[in-house]
Amino acid sequence: MAFLRKYVRKYGVGFAVSVAFVMLEALVDLAQPTLLAHMVDVGVARGDMGSVLRIGGWMLIVTAAGALAASVRNVVSSRVSQAFGTELRADLFRKIVRLPLSELNRFDRASLVTRLTNDVSQLQMFVNGLMRIFTKGPLLCIGSVIMAIRLNPRLSLVVFAVVPIVLALIALSMKIGFPRFARVQEALDRVGAAVREYLGGVRVVRAFGRHDEEERKFAEVNAGYRRAAVAAARTAALFHPAVVLTVQFGIVAVLWISGAGVEDGSVRPGETIAFVQYMTQILFALMTLFMVFAMFVRAKASAVRIGEVLAAEEDVVGTEPVPDKMGLRGRIDFENVSFSYEGPGGPPAIRNVTFSCLPGETVGIVGPTGSGKSTLVSLIPRLYDATSGTVRVGGVDVRRLDPAALREKIAFVPQKTVLFSGTILDNIRMGRPDATEEEAEIAARSAQAHAFVAALPERYGAVVGQRGVNLSGGQKQRLAIARALVRKADILIFDDCTSAVDAVTEAKIRASLKEVCRGVTSLIVAQRISSVVHADKIVVLDRGEVVGVGKHEVLLSTCRVYREMWESQTGREMAVDV
Repeated sequence: MAFLRKYVRKYGVGFAVSVAFVMLEALVDLAQPTLLAHMVDVGVARGDMGSVLRIGGWMLIVTAAGALAASVRNVVSSRVSQAFGTELRADLFRKIVRLPLSELNRFDRASLVTRLTNDVSQLQMFVNGLMRIFTKGPLLCIGSVIMAIRLNPRLSLVVFAVVPIVLALIALSMKIGFPRFARVQEALDRVGAAVREYLGGVRVVRAFGRHDEEERKFAEVNAGYRRAAVAAARTAALFHPAVVLTVQFGIVAVLWISGAGVEDGSVRPGETIAFVQYMTQILFALMTLFMVFAMFVRAKASAVRIGEVLAAEEDVVGTEPVPDKMGLRGRIDFENVSFSYEGPGGPPAIRNVTFSCLPGETVGIVGPTGSGKSTLVSLIPRLYDATSGTVRVGGVDVRRLDPAALREKIAFVPQKTVLFSGTILDNIRMGRPDATEEEAEIAARSAQAHAFVAALPERYGAVVGQRGVNLSGGQKQRLAIARALVRKADILIFDDCTSAVDAVTEAKIRASLKEVCRGVTSLIVAQRISSVVHADKIVVLDRGEVVGVGKHEVLLSTCRVYREMWESQTGREMAVDV
C-alpha cells in the first residue's frame, strides 16, 4: 500500500489538526469522571454547596470546550476525507485511462468500476473514522486506564484483567475477518459483472426470450454476495457481544469490590462512581477499537485492490517527435513482428510479419476470420506493443515515440463502433475538437452520413443515445468514419468498418475516400475482398502469418488463400461445382 504515502504527505497536516482536536475532546471526557468524584466526595459528602457549584461550573466549561473541539474536528475531518477520496478516485481513473490494453485486460470491467467506487469509498470512510471516533477510542482506553490506576490502584486490577481479554478477541476477529471481507468485495465484483453483461446484451436476451435464464444467473451471484456478506457479518456478530460481555463482567467486579471497600472505608463513593464511568469509557473505547479493526479489515482489502491497479505498468512514453518529413510522413514498416496477448511465451496472434506501407499508399489487409488482421493494425497506434520485432512509423520505432503525439498522426476506425453520449456533432468532433460544423459536415458527406443526419429534426444537434442505441449499425459505422476523416491525419486505419453498410453505400464510401484520402496512407482491414480490390497493395494473412502481398491480379494467381476467398465471395467456386 505504498501508494498511500502521497496522500499522507499531502493531507497529513489536516489529519494532525483533526487528531489534535480529538485529543482535546478525549481529555475532556477523561476529566469529567474525576471532577464528578471530587464533587461527590468533597462537596456532597461534606454538604459544601459552594464546592458543588464551583466544580459543576468547571464541568460545564469543560463540556463546552469538548463540544467546540468536536465541532471543529467534524469540519476538518470531513473536508480532509472528502478531498482524499476525490483525489484518490481521480488518480485511479487517470491510471485506468493510461493503462495499455494488455494491462487493462487483466482486470474485469465490473471489477474496475467497483474499485473506483465502492473500494475508494471504503478507504475514505476509514480515513474519516480515523480522524473522529477511531482515534478517540485508543486515547480514551489508555487515558481511562491511567486515570483508573491513579484513582484507585486496587480497583484497577480489574482493568488489567479485562483489557488483555478484549484485545485478544479483537486480534482473533481480524484474523478471521480479513479473508471474509475480501471475499465480500470479490462477490460484489461478480454482481456488477452480471448486471453489466445483461445491460450490454439486453437486445439479445429479449430477442431470444432468455429473461428467466438471466434472472437465474443474477440470483446465483446475488446469493453468493449474500453468503459472503453474512459470513463477514457473522464475525462481528460473534465477537461484538463477547467484548461487551467481558467489559460488563469487569463493571460487575468493580461494583462488588468497591461495595466491600465502601463498608471498610478503603473506597470512597465518588471513586466508585468515577471508576464505573471509566470502565464504561473503556467499554466504549474497546468497542470503538473493535469497530476500527472491522473497518480496517474492509479498508485493507479495498486498498490492496486499488493498489493492484495503481501498480500496473502504464504505457512506456517515448520522447522522440513523430517525423514530419514528406519523404517519411505516413510510412509504416513491419519488421519481423510477432505478438501474443499473453506476452512472451504465449500463443502468438501474429508471427514474423514483414511488409511496408509507403506514404500515400492504400493497403488492404484481408484474411480468414481470426487470422490476426485487427491485431496487426492495433500495433500501429500502440494499442498493444509487439512482443518481438519492430513497428516503425516515419522510420522510427513506435516504442520510442510519444504515444499521444503518435496518435495525433493517426485516425482509427475500430471494428466495433463506439459512440458516446452527446450530439452527433460532438461524436464527429471527437476526432478533432476544434473542427468547425462545416468541417464536420464535409467529413459526414464523405462518409455518406450527411443524408440521414440531415433528415433528423435536430440535424447535427441530434442527441445520440447511450452507445448509439437510437442509430442503426450502418449509421454508427458511417459516423465513426466521419469522426476519423475530420481528424485530417497522415495515417488512416479502417478496421472492417463497413460490415453493416449495404454494398451500394459502401461503394459510395470507397469512391469518396479515394478523393479525400489522396496522399494519405490508408490501411483497410476487410472481410470482403471487393472492399480492397483496387488497393495499391493487398496483404493476405492466414493464422497470423503473411501468406501473400501484392495487387489483386497477382494474388489471384500466386496466393491460394486469397484465391479461395475471392472465389467463395464471388460465387465462382459454386459455379464450378455445378
